[in-house]
Amino acid sequence: MSAELTAEARFGAASVQDFRERGWWQDGSAAALLDRWAKEHPERRFVSDGTVELDWATTRARAYRLGARLRELGVRPGDRVAVQLPNWAEFAVSYLAIARIGAVTVPIMTVYRHTEVAHVLRNSGAVAAITTGRFRSFDHAEMFRGLRAECPELRTLLIARADAHDGELSFDEACAGTDVPELGPHPDPDAPHLIVYTSGTESTAKGCVHTWNTLDFSGRGLANDVFRMTSEDVMFMPSPVAHATGLLVGLLVPLAVGAQTHLLDVWEPNEGLRRIADYRCTATATATPFVRMALDASRGGHPDVSSMRFWLCAGAPIPEALAHEFAGVFTNGNLVPLYGASEVMAATCCHLEDSPERMSSSDGSPALDGVRIKIVDPDGDEAAPGEEGEICYWGPGATLGYWREPERSAAVIDGEGWHHMGDLGRADADGYVRVTGRLKDIIIRGGTNISAGEVEGHLVSHPDVAAAALVAYPDDRLGERAAAIVVPAGGTTPTLEDLTAYLRTERRIAPHKLPERLVLVDELPTTATGKVQKFRLRELGQGELARGQA
Repeated sequence: MSAELTAEARFGAASVQDFRERGWWQDGSAAALLDRWAKEHPERRFVSDGTVELDWATTRARAYRLGARLRELGVRPGDRVAVQLPNWAEFAVSYLAIARIGAVTVPIMTVYRHTEVAHVLRNSGAVAAITTGRFRSFDHAEMFRGLRAECPELRTLLIARADAHDGELSFDEACAGTDVPELGPHPDPDAPHLIVYTSGTESTAKGCVHTWNTLDFSGRGLANDVFRMTSEDVMFMPSPVAHATGLLVGLLVPLAVGAQTHLLDVWEPNEGLRRIADYRCTATATATPFVRMALDASRGGHPDVSSMRFWLCAGAPIPEALAHEFAGVFTNGNLVPLYGASEVMAATCCHLEDSPERMSSSDGSPALDGVRIKIVDPDGDEAAPGEEGEICYWGPGATLGYWREPERSAAVIDGEGWHHMGDLGRADADGYVRVTGRLKDIIIRGGTNISAGEVEGHLVSHPDVAAAALVAYPDDRLGERAAAIVVPAGGTTPTLEDLTAYLRTERRIAPHKLPERLVLVDELPTTATGKVQKFRLRELGQGELARGQA
């Protein structure tokens, strides 16, 4: 671990002491919570996914046996273990097993393919990985088998819900048995606990390092102060638990209060409504487009979703009309905005006592006690109320920094500990923030970030492409989609099918990053210093799309 990635180096000794005195950090562990709930209500269901259901006692037993097996295979405290699994109960067991032995969970979304996974494995130095076989027509186990040759530190491979080959281990066999092993003292709550990779403006994803304390601050705070959950609640989670929102809200929030969680591995709105009804789900958190799709699916009749009382949504504003429509379907529910990121988890959100006008006109005020938000102008000075500037976060939920990336860490964490989010916003006199844009060159497709620079780097490696830019265009369903603006090379005329096939098979990038429209141009517009003018390309792309090109 880099020497600077410690709690005291990140926050300072005085702040660390203050966090503990105020109860923002409680120095527990994920396993300590698991022990508590397994003792208090062992036979109550904790996690289900439509196929597997585990109560608290069974979850604990399976996680502890898996943790003991990982130890036998040489996984030590501080070692990184990659987990690429769908929203299955096995993900929850894996996370709790890794946490119990003091190793570091490195979740990888199932949409990621060879190029992204190889980067995560190399950057994190993962010594073990837990994955599955074929899921949604892609063989994850086979990909990892090929990656083991490229990543010599990856010694161990466990396979869930598929056959393990020689030299691999079956997930079920690793969890099998009747004993619950004694695993010794709980890990240091200030040591690295999770590394979640996030796409930004750069060509490669960055690993946000969280400790138990930084993560639990957000999970416990959301559970108690925002969702106001009890052990009787049932969290519904269709967002990937291998990424920040899904992991935080789908696992950490229920774990904080001993509630249930129900996972959905493939989002389909009609199925989502059925699961909410069947499992009597009471809360969820998704990107805003999920809400739109659920409401569209509800037209003409829908299952009983009256159990839902809270839907937290992020990634796009909540239009007032959407809020009214939501209230007509989820008659006992509240649609509440949140703004956050993998680096800080929950930055701002609205609360139940906020007015409907606040809900539809802002992204909330500081989400939790202990969080401070400010807006800074280009000179670094705090902006006046109503003035646009960069959003900055300070608080106990911030990442320690980026794994093995000190320069990138220093670029966003200033000398006073403020994390510069790279997003633009305005704050009113009462501290309510509205996100207005991005400094970062990213596209948010269905709540998932796509780094334009990364995809552009792959596009220009195609022999028929002289120059390329990736820009967003609006979409009613997903919020944004990606359009490729391409300058052909040597008189050729590449097609969208040519380029996406190349990106998928040769560059092996995740399918959600593939451009869905193509606009061919003679040259890219640039400034006097040669910088591509993305705003002009967005206008060009949207205009061409409106006329039917691509």
